[in-house]
This record gives sequence, C-alpha cells and structure tokens, in this order.
Amino acid sequence: MWTRAELKQRAKNVLRTTYWKAFLVSIILLFVGGGGGGFGGNFSLNLGSNDWGDLRESFSTVDSGYSEDDLFDEEDIIDSFVYNDDYGTSSSIEWSFWGPFIIIMVIVFIIVLLFALAFRIFLLSPLEVGSRRYFKQAAEQDANLNNLGYAFGKGRYVDIIKSMFWRGLLNFLWYLLLIIPGIIKSYAYSLVPYILADNPNIGYRRAVQLSNQMTRGHKFRIFVLDLSFIGWFLLGLLALFVGYLFVLPYYNATKAELYLTLRKEALERGMTAPQELRLTDDLPPIYV
Repeated sequence: MWTRAELKQRAKNVLRTTYWKAFLVSIILLFVGGGGGGFGGNFSLNLGSNDWGDLRESFSTVDSGYSEDDLFDEEDIIDSFVYNDDYGTSSSIEWSFWGPFIIIMVIVFIIVLLFALAFRIFLLSPLEVGSRRYFKQAAEQDANLNNLGYAFGKGRYVDIIKSMFWRGLLNFLWYLLLIIPGIIKSYAYSLVPYILADNPNIGYRRAVQLSNQMTRGHKFRIFVLDLSFIGWFLLGLLALFVGYLFVLPYYNATKAELYLTLRKEALERGMTAPQELRLTDDLPPIYV
C-alpha cells in the first residue's frame, strides 16, 4: 500500500535533475486546466405542505385586512388595465431598442462558448495528455520535452480527443447531479490522461473503465494526498502567486508517481496487461 511520504520522496528525487523542465510543463498544465481543480453546484427548492399553507395564508383577505369589495372594485380593475396597457406599450418600445442588442450579445456569447469548447477539445486536451506523459516518463528516467507533443502524433490524436471528451462529458454529467458525486467521479476518472499517455488507442470506454478500476479503494487517499499540498500552495500564494507556480512541479511529479504505483498494482491484480498499456517492446508502433 502506497504512502504519501513515499510518493513525495520519489517525486523529489526526479525533480533534483529535471526541475526546470518540470516547471515549464507545469505552466502548460496550468494553462490547459489540468493542474488540479474542479467545479460543481447544486440548487434545490423544497416547499412542503406547511410552506404552501403559509403561502396561502399570506394571500388571505382576512389576514391582509381587505374585504371582497376592496379586491373587486370596478374602478381599480379598469385602472389596472389602463396601467398594464401603458406598461405593455413602454415595454414594446424598450424591446425594440434593446432587443437587437440582446440578440447580438446572445449570438456572440454562443460563438465564443463554442470556440472555447473547440479550443479545449482539440488543443488543450491533447496538451494535457502530453504533459502527463512527460511527468510519467520523467519518473521512468526519460525527461524529454518532446513528450509534450505526443498526442499530436499520427494515429494518436483522434483517439485521444475522443477519450478526453468522453471523460469530460461524464464528469460534467456527474456534477450536474450533485457536487459530492461529481468530486468522487472526477477522482475515479483522474487517471485517464495517464492511461492515454501509455496507450492512446486503448479506447475511450476502456480508458474510463480502467481508471475507475485503478482508483477503486484509493479515491479518499488520493483526496487526502491533494489536501496535503494545501499548505504548500497557500505558502506559494503569499509570494504574490509566483510561489504557487514553483510548487506545481512537485505536485505534478507526485501525481505521476501515484499513477505508476496504481498501474503496477493493476498489473499485479490482473486489471490490465502490459500489452494493453503498451509496456512491452515487442509491439508494433501505434502510428502505422
């Protein structure tokens, strides 16, 4: 069973000779949104029978101090129609003035949103996989910055895009339900980029399934591992955010060590095989 101290010590050993490379890759990871983080929310409205009773009582003519004659006075009703007619006319004038502007803003917002989504899917997600591959390979004594472009290689790009999109969609759907299940599932699927860094052609469903299996029984401990870095990040923020950047290589290197540990356990327990993760030397290249 792995320990936080063990993972962090191994990460420190790797960073002793590769820190500035790791720093550069960590900046890229921060830019693509893979440096660690998530969001979610839940909104609910619950009105029981007592609430509805209170609501009805608040509109009671007795409690309000009005009689039925007051509520149904003909002159008041006529005046209200005149007012509403004037209000409708003024609203029409306002809409004729602001309507086109609002429509244009909505269209611009949709276009920007689609562009940002496409940017995330087709550029940032592959960069995240390449960055994770760098840290994984660095932990295996191969700190080569060329790994950043790994996902853009022939025969890899499309499969990586599909797998990362599928993971993002699942995370989004879970966060729509409740924030706690969303957080749990984000940890369950957190190893997908590393798995794709080993074998980008593993398939989007299998990548998510394997990540879920590998993190089973470890999600809370991974959460605690993340919490153990809070002190470092807070200390870094005291230096006007600059110190935060220098902590990121340590964090990302530790997460790579975690993946290698869980991968070894998965291989030993028969969850996967070296051939599936392309860890053997007798396999044909994946970019044929």
